[in-house]
Amino acid sequence: MKIPCELVVWYVLPTIRREVAKELVENHNMSQAEVARRFGVTDAAISQYLKKKRGDNPLIDESPQHDKFMEEVRNSAKRIAKEHTEFAGEMCNICLVVKRIGMLAKIYEVQMGCEPPACACDNPKIISP
Repeated sequence: MKIPCELVVWYVLPTIRREVAKELVENHNMSQAEVARRFGVTDAAISQYLKKKRGDNPLIDESPQHDKFMEEVRNSAKRIAKEHTEFAGEMCNICLVVKRIGMLAKIYEVQMGCEPPACACDNPKIISP
């Protein structure tokens, strides 16, 4: 059984990268090369994100919470472009939103075929040692 963080790596982070890259290129006039440098990936990877050859996830794109997800993407892209915040921190912020609005739990249910563990949900039960 996979842990939720593994699903984030496979299903969530590529979609976040795709949407942030698109936002930076289309709405903040950054070049693909600049976005690639900030993301720590190749120019070709950014091109693939922009052409939706990477990061395609219908569970996010068709989610009822997609608008909330995109709002955080836009806010993060704006901070990256204007304030030069760290990309890693912005990825973490968006990932927390994905968890908070229930997208991660839904992705877990669909991909794993079972109820998600508490740590994939907004209000996990903390297990004390």
